[in-house]
Amino acid sequence: MTRKRTAIALVMDYARSEYQAELRFGAERAAEAHGANLLVVLGETLAPHGSTATAVNSVYYLVGADTVDGIVVCSTTLCHYVGVEGMRAFCRSYAPLPVCSIGVEVDGTPSLIVDNARGAEMSVGHVADAHGRRRIAYISGPANNDEAKVRADAYRRVLAERSIPFDERLFSYGMFTVESGRAAMREILERGVDFDAVVGANDNMTLGAIEELKAHGIDVPRDVLACGFDDVSVARFASPSLTTVRQPMKRLGALAVETVLRMMRGEAVPARRLLPVELKRRESCGCASQPAAAPSPSAAPTHGEPLALASQRESLERAMHETLSMPTRSLVGWPAALLSGLEEELAGQEGRFLRELEDLLDRAKREGASLEDFQSVITLLRERLGSALEGEGNEAPNEELERVWHASRCVIGSASVRAEGEKRLSLELASLYLRSTGRAFSTCLSLPVLRETLASQLPKLQLSRVAVSLYQDPECSTLKCVFVMEDGRAADPPSSSFSARLLAPPGFLFSGERSVMIALPVAFGEAEKFGVAVLDSGANALIYDTLMLQLGSAVEAAALHREVVRQVELRERLEQEKASEESRVAARIQTTLAPARLRLDGLDLSAITKPAAMVGGDYYDVLATSEGGWLGIGDVAGHGLAAGLVMLMIQSMSAALTRRMPTESPSRIVSTLNSAVYHSVRDRLKRDEHATLLLLRYERSGRVTYAGAHEDILVCRARTRRCERVPSSGLWVGVLPDIRALTRDAELMLEDGDLLVLYSDGVTEARNAHREQFGLERLCSVIEAVQSASPESIRDGILREVEGWCPSPDDDITIVVARYQAPGG
Repeated sequence: MTRKRTAIALVMDYARSEYQAELRFGAERAAEAHGANLLVVLGETLAPHGSTATAVNSVYYLVGADTVDGIVVCSTTLCHYVGVEGMRAFCRSYAPLPVCSIGVEVDGTPSLIVDNARGAEMSVGHVADAHGRRRIAYISGPANNDEAKVRADAYRRVLAERSIPFDERLFSYGMFTVESGRAAMREILERGVDFDAVVGANDNMTLGAIEELKAHGIDVPRDVLACGFDDVSVARFASPSLTTVRQPMKRLGALAVETVLRMMRGEAVPARRLLPVELKRRESCGCASQPAAAPSPSAAPTHGEPLALASQRESLERAMHETLSMPTRSLVGWPAALLSGLEEELAGQEGRFLRELEDLLDRAKREGASLEDFQSVITLLRERLGSALEGEGNEAPNEELERVWHASRCVIGSASVRAEGEKRLSLELASLYLRSTGRAFSTCLSLPVLRETLASQLPKLQLSRVAVSLYQDPECSTLKCVFVMEDGRAADPPSSSFSARLLAPPGFLFSGERSVMIALPVAFGEAEKFGVAVLDSGANALIYDTLMLQLGSAVEAAALHREVVRQVELRERLEQEKASEESRVAARIQTTLAPARLRLDGLDLSAITKPAAMVGGDYYDVLATSEGGWLGIGDVAGHGLAAGLVMLMIQSMSAALTRRMPTESPSRIVSTLNSAVYHSVRDRLKRDEHATLLLLRYERSGRVTYAGAHEDILVCRARTRRCERVPSSGLWVGVLPDIRALTRDAELMLEDGDLLVLYSDGVTEARNAHREQFGLERLCSVIEAVQSASPESIRDGILREVEGWCPSPDDDITIVVARYQAPGG
């Protein structure tokens, strides 16, 4: 089927990172303006030569003339391990299609780059010249990244020009991530060298460095100044707000698409185009946000003459453009519209300027602009028009203008807060939905179940058009669609196979109206490549990166299960014996690891774990400290030996971490543990296991700080004799490699005589003969009925009720009961 509409591919490693998201936004808007389709192809950073980590990146090499007419390569996000030479070979692999590179200058490929050298010179020079700093630490990007090299060279050059000696102890490398910035700063601090400023090669690393400085009691900017590079949105809302070099990320994406379209038309394009950057001064370097200096005002009107904009309108519009660059076509002419609204306001149409401003802010938000930057426009207008009205007799117009400026700043501030709130809500909803899909995908043990799960879960993620196809041959040259969704409803997939280079069934990728689609690999680990998923682009960016992991894990689980089913007829008895032995081993692990002594100062404790016939991975632990102690409870998804091994990992790591850091925040412990479990389970066990985990740090005062995701905490209050349900929040351990952003500490206070009850889902999800669950309401009723008894009696009473409800439970049952005795109580 011949494509009628031009299609451009945008090849990048992640969707959720803000740099990539901004590039994608600009590319989408440019494609829309030119009536072109856009295909965003997601994978990972290119692996070094000889590496086996090719499964995820295999999707890059399927893109070609069968699906698109030109390629935009986000080279700066892909080149960390392969350098410029690797990117040159990668871009050439798409010949003869026109290709444009973003961020890295590639010989033979038109390249769009920002003035990295000038940007680094501005940030390093600013802290040296404006603030007199001479001990300037620097956190570079990856050694093989061309942009990072240019910025690092500029750092050294600025020092040399000011006769500041280069000290290699103040130089460290990162990977453009927040965590790598923390690690790089930690490395510099451990070297014991003095410094009074730090400049990062991007904002994420600088923000991570600031976090590490704060953890060591070093204040920014009082003790150390900090500057970044990029100007991602979080830089403006961080505390302190981050001084940084703003690069035009949306403009890069838009220009790349336009460059490819020009090449397709046979037009000559520059081999290299350098885009300017600007320094945004904020709190982290000791400066507040300062607008650009306003051009000199035009001649003021004569004494008593009413304000007229006509004489200086052209210069005002030019100055407004320079103050706030708005490259998006849909916003062309915004300064003129705003000034017309001001003229009408001053002519007596009250509220006209604010209505125009509100409309502009609404359109700018849809185009992804930073709304707070409009404050600089108001500052410019106030300075220019205020100067024009200086003099006796102009008090009334000046007062009117001041009222307009004040109201405008309030409107901009409110719109900016709302926009950031909408982004935060979108991210939180995406995280919530992904938690649900993670649970659902973890139980997909066959392709039919996977199809049902996709049909039920994908609409929740705001996806309406999806095709998932799996390879049909060892060479991965043909695909067959196993799931297709149109307009939010699952449909029968076509029965015939097709070339893998089409990515989706013929006619699916681009049909009818102009569209933006996302292509991502269905793969697991370094070598298991199963197929390709193509989805519409209407969801939060986090969803695509996470779905890439979840789909690969689900298909891997289904493939493993299918292999087990294929062999079960021949090895049924052996497998049964093996399963029985694994259950016995898992049961021994589970019962052996239960704490021998349940003693915490001020808590009367009793606990039990009763394994089911097919042992799962329930876990609980009690660890005393000088300040109180730690309580832990969790449940590994799945059963048998693998679940027991994961539970063993969690128990040993949580015990080691809490003993080593008895006063650490639970969220830090959970996040650290998650990272270790995630990589151990996937890299060593070659499995995709998840687990609930809740860690509670108990203090003798009755304060309980907790973090993690598990069942609700129950507190039966002595004064009311009623149970309170305290929800736990966060994400399952093992779902994502990094859950710090979704893991937060929360607190509750115990009063004298209160009962604290923890339990696993084997209690509340136990079913009777009518398939009715025991449920949380029934559990609370049981606790309230026997709350005056000892914790041991309460524990046994709960167990009797559950076993009476479900004589043969199919899941482990864990119950922890603690009564608090306040000091002196």
